[in-house]
Amino acid sequence: MSNPTQSRRRFLGNLLAMAGSTTVPFTLNLAAMGTAAAADATDYKALVCVFLTGGNDSFNTLLTTDPESWKEYSRLRATGGSTSIALAQSSASASLLPITPNTAQAGRSFAFNPSMTHMRDLFNTGALAVVANVGTLIQPTTKAQYQNRSVSLPAKLFSHNDQQTVWQTNKPEGSNGSGWGARMVELMASANSSSSFAAVSTYGNSTLLGGKTIRQIQIAGTSIPAINGISGTLFGSTTASGTLRNIITSDRSDLLEKEHAAIARTGISTQSTATSAMLPKGAGGVADPSWYVNPTTGVAGVNPLAVQLQTVARMIGGRNALGVKRQVFYVGISGFDTHDNQRADQANLLAQLSHALNYFYVMLYSLNGANMQKQVTLFTASDFGRTFTSNGDGTDHGWGAHHFVMGGAVKGKNIYGTVPAAGLGHNLDVGSGALLPTISVDQYAATLGTWFGLSATQIADVFPNIGNFSTRNLGFMNAA
Repeated sequence: MSNPTQSRRRFLGNLLAMAGSTTVPFTLNLAAMGTAAAADATDYKALVCVFLTGGNDSFNTLLTTDPESWKEYSRLRATGGSTSIALAQSSASASLLPITPNTAQAGRSFAFNPSMTHMRDLFNTGALAVVANVGTLIQPTTKAQYQNRSVSLPAKLFSHNDQQTVWQTNKPEGSNGSGWGARMVELMASANSSSSFAAVSTYGNSTLLGGKTIRQIQIAGTSIPAINGISGTLFGSTTASGTLRNIITSDRSDLLEKEHAAIARTGISTQSTATSAMLPKGAGGVADPSWYVNPTTGVAGVNPLAVQLQTVARMIGGRNALGVKRQVFYVGISGFDTHDNQRADQANLLAQLSHALNYFYVMLYSLNGANMQKQVTLFTASDFGRTFTSNGDGTDHGWGAHHFVMGGAVKGKNIYGTVPAAGLGHNLDVGSGALLPTISVDQYAATLGTWFGLSATQIADVFPNIGNFSTRNLGFMNAA
């Protein structure tokens, strides 16, 4: 029989999470429901997932510029007139950004999108690496096996919601599975004196951070607001706020009310702790990000992704006061479902990504006087890649995609995995140039998890499909 106290606690926690800002402004691990076995961690490490929501087009992000590849790219993407989504290889306003990885791929040459100047510089200095053709897989799969459905395949391929969930939990939407980010910090629970701040999202509810014993904090904006109405004045009364606080926090004899009051007290205390521990914005804390410039319009403005990463940096700066040595963060940027107006929209999104990553890496150099660049690793994720062919003004849903890893512990200035051939009809083209992945999400994430401090046994617990792949560590991270 299940523990009734545990069941009530979980029910109330879920209820508060669903209530959102009208009841509780952020979701907390308000009740420490047991601890998991973990390796003894004495240092600090954090993983930061940047989710490119909608499915980023990798073919216009990392471009293959050797003559044969460029010929195919130009033929299939230069659809003519203003709807062409092919990027100019040399132009005063939009020249590609060549990169030279440490490990050459025979006969191939590469460049970043013109909007990615900062990321090109991070790559060249060794702080950024590319992981090629990553996607959801259950086991290594050939084109023939995919076409014949002779091996197990991820459920509901090419579906936004399902593939976002598979990326983050290994299961399709509605499966009620925990996220692998949460599973990591649960296994490392003994490293943290407080589990309340182990999983933090600045981009809404994240399935990556949905756990069994860990509850994610969801931060909206740049700060963690208190529960409304329990301090100051309420309805013009200086005593009403105190009365409300007493109502929601006073101990009760009814077991359900008793649990609710305990959760409210913990939430108030945790909010106060986080607010006082996080470094302030601006002078004396974490500097505000500069504006970025939209490469299409030339207009400067606030970069919302950089603002999210500022919040992450502020919390990392307060790590000691928060009692954490292992954290996973989730931030994101939407708009990558570029079925139309792709060239202009993606250029703007990639400019935001590049600007934000550079800002965050610089901020990590000195947080409370400590250089945290080697202790924090940022990585990108997305629903899927897109088709190589154009629909006239954009591209459609694909599968495999290239991703980026950034940090002082990253073996940067390199491309891990083989960049597939450009064009159509090759052995990784599953339709319209959509790529059959050659690196699984499990391999990508397991490499990050190993750096994070998980043992081989724990990696197998977090990623149940990892045993299907001969390579569990892709080698893009330096040893701890």
